[in-house]
Amino acid sequence: MVENLDVRLAKLARKGDQRAFAEIVELYKDKIFHLAYRMLSNRHEAEDVVQETFLRVYKNLDRYDENQKFSTWIYRIGTNLGIDRLRKRKPSFSLDAELNDSDGMDGYSLIPSDNRTPESETLLSETQRIIHQAIEGLPAKYKTIMILRYIQDLSLQEISEILDLPVTTIKTRVHRGREFLRKKLEHKL
Repeated sequence: MVENLDVRLAKLARKGDQRAFAEIVELYKDKIFHLAYRMLSNRHEAEDVVQETFLRVYKNLDRYDENQKFSTWIYRIGTNLGIDRLRKRKPSFSLDAELNDSDGMDGYSLIPSDNRTPESETLLSETQRIIHQAIEGLPAKYKTIMILRYIQDLSLQEISEILDLPVTTIKTRVHRGREFLRKKLEHKL
């Protein structure tokens, strides 16, 4: 069995190889930034989450289980840090704001993929902007799952491992998240 690059780098970094750790950072910094930016819609906070994620990875390399995908492990750390930040925020939406925010759609394909920078965010089509706004307005427990599923393009199983929740719970939340989006987008698209 050929050892995964991530696992090999993690083993080297664990032994103190700074270059291996730098490579891990290089491989994941953009992915973690995009994840955090999607969750928090704030560049500064997203950058903080990236730094904090790599600090935790570095400190906890000895606790990484090599039988688990490295990407799942690092995503779990980044996602949890994002969720913590969302929880600490004052709720930023009222029921009124939620009602007239955005509404119904089938085009999950319209949800933009993650190969953009916040700068190119301004070039989003109106439709994508509306969908992005709708995702913004979702309650945190659905928002995180919708981002991981449709923007990070992770499988239900991977999301289950990252959030440490049963796949059945993930399926239910994806379904409910889609219903929320459909209702929000009904009159907008």
